[in-house]
Amino acid sequence: MSVYLNNAATTWPKPPCVAGAVADFITRGGANLARGTASERDLTTLSVVMDCRVFLAGLLGGFENGNPRYVTFCSGVTEALNVVLKGFLCSGPPSDGALASGGVSTSGRALASGRVLTSNMEHNAVVRPLRGLERRGLRLEFLDCDPDGLLRPETVAGALDDEKADLVVLGHASNVCGTIQPLEEIAAVCRKRGVPLVVDAAQTAGILPIRVAEWGLSALCFTGHKGLMGPQGVGGIVWNPDFAGRVEPLVEGGTGSFSHVEVQPSDMPDKFEAGTPNLPGIAGLYAALSWLAETGIENIERRERELGQRLLDGLERFGASSAPRGSTLQGGRTTMEGRLPVFSLNFRSSNDGILDNGLLADRLSREGFETRPGLHCAPLAHRRLGSFPQGSLRVSPGYFNTFEDVDSFMEALEKCTREN
Repeated sequence: MSVYLNNAATTWPKPPCVAGAVADFITRGGANLARGTASERDLTTLSVVMDCRVFLAGLLGGFENGNPRYVTFCSGVTEALNVVLKGFLCSGPPSDGALASGGVSTSGRALASGRVLTSNMEHNAVVRPLRGLERRGLRLEFLDCDPDGLLRPETVAGALDDEKADLVVLGHASNVCGTIQPLEEIAAVCRKRGVPLVVDAAQTAGILPIRVAEWGLSALCFTGHKGLMGPQGVGGIVWNPDFAGRVEPLVEGGTGSFSHVEVQPSDMPDKFEAGTPNLPGIAGLYAALSWLAETGIENIERRERELGQRLLDGLERFGASSAPRGSTLQGGRTTMEGRLPVFSLNFRSSNDGILDNGLLADRLSREGFETRPGLHCAPLAHRRLGSFPQGSLRVSPGYFNTFEDVDSFMEALEKCTREN
C-alpha cells in the first residue's frame, strides 16, 4: 500500500461520498441541464447544479450575499483563467476583415491591449495565457517576489503608482514552495487604485478562508479537485458582477436557454457556460462541498498545518543527522507560518552536484511513497527560488495523511538519499 504525498497535484483519496455521487448521477440521474421536459430527472439535475452554485458562492464569499448566478462552471482553473483573461483583455472576437477595421490581427486572432501585472511565482496556468496575449499586443510585467516567494503589497503598490495598469493577476499560494500571498492586503492596494484583481486559487480554495466580495476581487478562479476534494474536470469562477459585464465570452453556443436568440446571452450564468457542463463532476463536487461543510475548513487547515510541521521537524532532524547528503528546502520557510504544506526539496549528490530528483522520486516510489519531481508547471517560480532547471522533489501531505505517514517517509528519504 503506497503513501500518497502529492496533494498539491490533486487531493487523494477523496471523501467516499464523492465517488458515490458521480456514480449515482451516471447510473440513476443523467439528465442534461435545461434540455429536457421538466421531468423529475431533469429537475434533479437542475437542483444539483444550482445547489452546487449556492454552496460555492457562500463558501468563497461571493457578491450580492453569495448570488449563485455569478458562479461559472469550467473544466478547472486553467480554463477559468483563460475565460477571464482572454475575455477581458482581447479587443474583440476574431473575424474576417482588416486590422484597422476590426481590431484583429492578420492571423485572425483578436488583439490584446493594456498593461497587466503578475508575479514571478506564477503557475503556467497564469503565465501561458498571458504570454499568448503578450504576443498579441499585451504589455506584461512580472513583479519580483522575496526569496521565499512572498509578494509584498508595497511592491504591487509601487508598480501601480509608477504607471496605470489594467489588471493584476496572482496565485493565492505557490504550488512549488507553499508560500501564501497576503491576498487581502494586495486586494486593498488594487481596490484603492481602481485596478481589477484576478486570483488563481487552485491551491487554496477549500483550505483557506476566501472572501471574494469582502476583499473586492474581480474574479476568483478555482478548481474542484484539490482543496475542494472533488473530482478532476470541474472548477470555475466566482465573479464580481460588474467585472463579469466587462468580459466577453470565450466560447459561444447552446445554453439550454434563450434559444430564440442567435447570439450568446448576456444573462448570468448562461453568458459563460455554452455547451454541456461536466454534470457528473458537478455532482461529485457538490458531495465534496457537503463533506467540507461537515468536516469544517478550519479543521482541515489545522490538520494540514500539523502534518506540515511534522514534516518540517523531520527535515530539521534530517539536516542535523549524519546523513551524508546536504538538503535544501526551496523557499526557506522552516515553520508553517504563512505557508501551505507544500515542500520542494533538493539534495546534494556524491560529486557535490544536485541529486536528480526524478531518480529520487522513483526510488521513493519503490519504497511506497508518491511524490512529484520536476518543475511543477512553474518554471518562473523555480527560477526565483534558485531551483531551475533541475526543479525539485515536491512533497505535499494532505488531510487524509497521518503522522505515521510523515515519519515513515522521512525514514525512506534518508535511506534513498544515502544510496546515491
